[in-house]
Amino acid sequence: MPDLIQLLPDSVANQIAAGEVVQRPASVVKELVENALDARATDIRVLVKDAGRTLIQVIDNGIGMSETDARIAFDRHATSKIKSADDLFAIRTMGFRGEALASIAAIAHVELRTRSTDSDLGTQIVISGSKVESQKPIACDKGSNFIIRDLFYNVPARRRFLKSNATELRYIISEMHRVALANPEIAFILVHNDQPLLNLKSENHRQRIEAIAGKQSNKQHIPVNIETSVVYIHGFIGTPQGARKTVGNQYFFVNKRYMRHSYLHKAVMDAYSNLIPSDAYPSYYLYLDIAPEMIDVNIHPTKTEIKFEDEQLIWKILNSAIRESLGKHSIVPSIDFDTEGQIDIPVTFNPTEVKPPQISFNPDYNPFRKESNYNRPQSTLIPEWQELYKGFEKGGEITLPDDDEEEEILVLPSKGNEADIQTSIVNFEHDRPVEDATFFQIKNKYILTPVRSGLMVIDQRRAHERVLFERFINTIRSGNSATQQLLFPEILHPDTDDAVLMRDIMEDLGTFGFDIKETEPGIFAVSGIPDGFDNSRTVSFLDQLLEAYKSGEKDASLEMREQLAAIMARNACMMAGERLSAEEMTMLVAQLFQCNTPAYTSSGKRVFTIVENEEIEKWFR
Repeated sequence: MPDLIQLLPDSVANQIAAGEVVQRPASVVKELVENALDARATDIRVLVKDAGRTLIQVIDNGIGMSETDARIAFDRHATSKIKSADDLFAIRTMGFRGEALASIAAIAHVELRTRSTDSDLGTQIVISGSKVESQKPIACDKGSNFIIRDLFYNVPARRRFLKSNATELRYIISEMHRVALANPEIAFILVHNDQPLLNLKSENHRQRIEAIAGKQSNKQHIPVNIETSVVYIHGFIGTPQGARKTVGNQYFFVNKRYMRHSYLHKAVMDAYSNLIPSDAYPSYYLYLDIAPEMIDVNIHPTKTEIKFEDEQLIWKILNSAIRESLGKHSIVPSIDFDTEGQIDIPVTFNPTEVKPPQISFNPDYNPFRKESNYNRPQSTLIPEWQELYKGFEKGGEITLPDDDEEEEILVLPSKGNEADIQTSIVNFEHDRPVEDATFFQIKNKYILTPVRSGLMVIDQRRAHERVLFERFINTIRSGNSATQQLLFPEILHPDTDDAVLMRDIMEDLGTFGFDIKETEPGIFAVSGIPDGFDNSRTVSFLDQLLEAYKSGEKDASLEMREQLAAIMARNACMMAGERLSAEEMTMLVAQLFQCNTPAYTSSGKRVFTIVENEEIEKWFR
């Protein structure tokens, strides 16, 4: 029987390793930038074109490499960071397995220009598909300059799996954020298609967080600092007011290495219990300094997961550190049992007669009367209990009179007038509100109205979402978007990741009536909004829109503008708990049943339900 087992060629083995190390252009950026950090660089520049498909160039001012080191660096498992097996338990560098350069060279055209600090001439090496094409001396700056062209040129299947340029660019920016946040003392520059996206100078942790997350983040974070014999934890956590509905800006760094750790994430969330909603997530930037022998960083191919020797102990320390910071900054109410001084109890040496306290009251007090009438004689008071029943004959909302609370009314935009609304109600079919229908609101959430078959219960927020969705869809199809110009433009300062996404959807937002321009790199001015849109919610709406895109609500297989209309409707509809007047309820219901699909929202959720007459009769048998 012939031998069946054989060694794989180096080119094939390198491509298999590349499948683990190089998943997308962002993986190349991560590996090369981490190598620059290990080379003690203080200035790192990253230049990409077409989101890394065409070009990735990483330039650093580190110690560089000699001619021999430059050549052997592209061999598998060639590394300067591991000498023996014991070194695996004392790793403080970023890369150490020696697979990055070999994997990159296996699936791209690679050029390296490098010069060490003690050499007058550098070395240039050109490699394609793991094959060295040339190596020669060259005059170049100190440090290393990696040029990666045509990524996955010899693996077309992998290239087809790459997503859009905007998506791949966001992955690259995310990797740069992680490295930059872990190393604030290093200067970073990121340029895409000759457009600068990041320009970070050497600074401290707070300044670096502000430069990446935006200037407004400085007021939304509080410091954390605790040092124990096991671990030193420092960094910043977000205030409960800054918590978002989607995951974002949650960072753990262990010995300057970014990591994901669901168990420690639960420690953070536990510290925020009863402070934020269960579906909200606070931001945090937490740095853990721990002895290398107490962790294992070699449990994941991309080294984004770390195993601790005693995870429960780290959990408790982290949880208590966050609780302490929240308490110190008056976020968590606390009781102080320590009092300064003693309470002096006066002693009466000349006892006097003790009299019971006198209580005065108004026998004519009526809680249903206005305050201005309390002091009037009873004979002049008008019975005001009848005010409670006002609105029954008009179909209005039943409310107790309250002079101190102003009623908040959401004005629903409408092209029609009251006569058109009444006509539309008259023309409703069976199981729709009857003629001259009366509408009642319960808990500022549901609208009740009688129909021929029973009682209709409408979710007012979902109804408004359905109305807005069809209005946005009609705007797309007609191409006639009405824009309301703002007297004072709203200025947006999104972080780098959100700025890329904003550029990607600005043109589509213009279809709906938004007038948004990028006045400076990373700064956007909103000069116009759709007609009838609430100006006070413009900034929060756009923030929620970007979060919806990042959280995966957008499906590439569907028409983009229709998805944008659905996301806009979900985020632009009325807030939960809006109190509506009788006219607003009538208008909203009329607009709902003018929609093509009034029963469901764009995401398939039920808008209304009907309690049958037979079911109601059963209640009273």
